[in-house]
Amino acid sequence: MPTPKALRPFAHREYRVLIMALAISIFGSGMWAVAMVYQVIHLGGGPLELSLVATAGSAGLVAFVLAGGIAADRVPQRLLIIAVEGANLAVIASISGLAMAGWLQLWHVAVGAFVLGVGAAFFFPAYSAILPRILPSEDLLAANGMEGTMRPILQQAAGPAVAGILVAALSPSHAVTGVAVCHLTAFIILNFLGRHSLEAPANGAEQAGPARVGEPGEQVIRASLLHDLREGISYTLRTPWLLWTLVWACISVLFLIGPIEVLLPFVVRDQLAGDSRMFGFLLAIMGVGGAVGSLVTASLRLPRRYLTVMMVSWGVGTVPLAAVGIMDSFWAVAAALFVFGATGSVGMVIWGTLLQRRVPAHLLGRVSSLDFFVSLALMPVSMALAGPAAEVLPVWLIFLVAGGVCPVMAVIAMIVARMPDDELAHPLDRAPDVERATAGGD
Repeated sequence: MPTPKALRPFAHREYRVLIMALAISIFGSGMWAVAMVYQVIHLGGGPLELSLVATAGSAGLVAFVLAGGIAADRVPQRLLIIAVEGANLAVIASISGLAMAGWLQLWHVAVGAFVLGVGAAFFFPAYSAILPRILPSEDLLAANGMEGTMRPILQQAAGPAVAGILVAALSPSHAVTGVAVCHLTAFIILNFLGRHSLEAPANGAEQAGPARVGEPGEQVIRASLLHDLREGISYTLRTPWLLWTLVWACISVLFLIGPIEVLLPFVVRDQLAGDSRMFGFLLAIMGVGGAVGSLVTASLRLPRRYLTVMMVSWGVGTVPLAAVGIMDSFWAVAAALFVFGATGSVGMVIWGTLLQRRVPAHLLGRVSSLDFFVSLALMPVSMALAGPAAEVLPVWLIFLVAGGVCPVMAVIAMIVARMPDDELAHPLDRAPDVERATAGGD
């Protein structure tokens, strides 16, 4: 009996090691999201203190994600991933120890959140860049789909649920200790990754020319880092399908995140007569949709019209959100969020696979981090604008605009970048070496 396509990556030992460690690590991240909240409250903190701790984590992520992309293209990804997991372990273990001893203070938690954010900034570009090294190209779609399936289940559901049980039964510090155990386990597993992944990827540094004799080493390093960053940005700007996909991502984050995160709770309260439990359940349904979309995509072949399917999934999936502001049925809102989560995951799985198959290997970390950066940078902007917008505009109009702009932008991106022609000119059923050799001319 042939192995289901979604499970084919598990035939490779290195992937089994990596995905097992990743699953445990993101489960721990889900636990931390709850344990951190109640640890802050246990220390006497309120909404302001909790906001500061959460902001510290976001600041570490945004501030270092571009550096993380450069590092992923310069440093052996295996060592980078192991180092990040080791740093995560050290931070959480320190917070756990201080909490158990009764010495923990709020600033300890804020610093820990910042370091965890920095770690995430280095981890995800390295993870994206290492997958093509340990898997054949035909298994990358399934691998990205598997991650997209695991993340909502472990990070958004199982991890927070277990942490909530530990907090209620024991204490926040015991939940933090559970997070430390997760990172310790993931760290141990990652050390079983094969040594062949130790070789650093070529970063094109030799093309920049040799350093001048007598030039200070710090200036050489700085110039080289800036060169690496410019190279990644330049490749993105001259690659239409990549550039316009990122433009669409910026628009979608700006218009969608704020309404979903900030205004949806008021839709639940005012239109559905619900409470926080209903809001949480709706978010869970959106997460289930994401998991289903990822799993289905992982089980299928990469479509020949991969750019078209990706953009249509993203564009069409936002249309139901346009009506959320006028819906008075829980199941109607739930269906809209399920569709949004499922179609968004279909596009993301294809997107991650395209990065790994069409972006040259020595640029993959930087391009992945640029994608991460533009998304993260606009998230707080969207959330900051949603509240004031709701003061002057009706909520139904905000959702209508958000759900209507994204499909229009998807069509514009496809036309301007000539995506239908591009995907036919660059079919992804060829050998990886051929794909990468032609990727630079996209």
